[in-house]
Amino acid sequence: LEPCKLTVVDIDDRMIFFLKDKYSKSNIEFVTNDIRKHDVSTYSKIIANLPYNITTEAITYLLTNASNCELMVLMCQTEAYAHFSDLDGKDYGPASVLVHLLGKINRKITAKPGSFYPAPKCNSTVFTIEINKEADRKEAIAVYKLAKQLFLKRRKTIYNNLSNYLKNKEAAIKVLETCGISQNTRPEQISPSKYLEMYRVIK
Repeated sequence: LEPCKLTVVDIDDRMIFFLKDKYSKSNIEFVTNDIRKHDVSTYSKIIANLPYNITTEAITYLLTNASNCELMVLMCQTEAYAHFSDLDGKDYGPASVLVHLLGKINRKITAKPGSFYPAPKCNSTVFTIEINKEADRKEAIAVYKLAKQLFLKRRKTIYNNLSNYLKNKEAAIKVLETCGISQNTRPEQISPSKYLEMYRVIK
């Protein structure tokens, strides 16, 4: 097997300097950059400890831009994990729709604060996202963008949100009837597959 190419990205130039010094004899490329601005399109595997304040933004960026990625191994604050794994309820949202349309998510371990220095004030969760090679990435991203619009007002019914999105009440009723979705359903009660169905009907 040929040795893999490893790129390390961190926004903190002090961390990059430290790693360059520690692994100076290794075949590793070190890049100082914000991961949300870094070209990830060529990476086949991504391993990341995600900053807690941009977790959702970072994951959605990776999922929408890492077009050749087969596997992601990620760590985030435990409380945030539900935003990507849940399929209903208050923590379910557009990011989870995107994750489940593109692949399979699995929780692996819980990392306690004592595992780090300095220790954070929360537990962390390590999880994987295995990308389905058969998934239609462009369509999944389009569905994600639709879900973002329909989740803007979570307390409203899907009928109200869809009517505002389409700017046409009759069209909204037709889409919901075609998909077999009640007008009184809330956005968090609709599965990723139903969002995909709505997108296709609208399209």
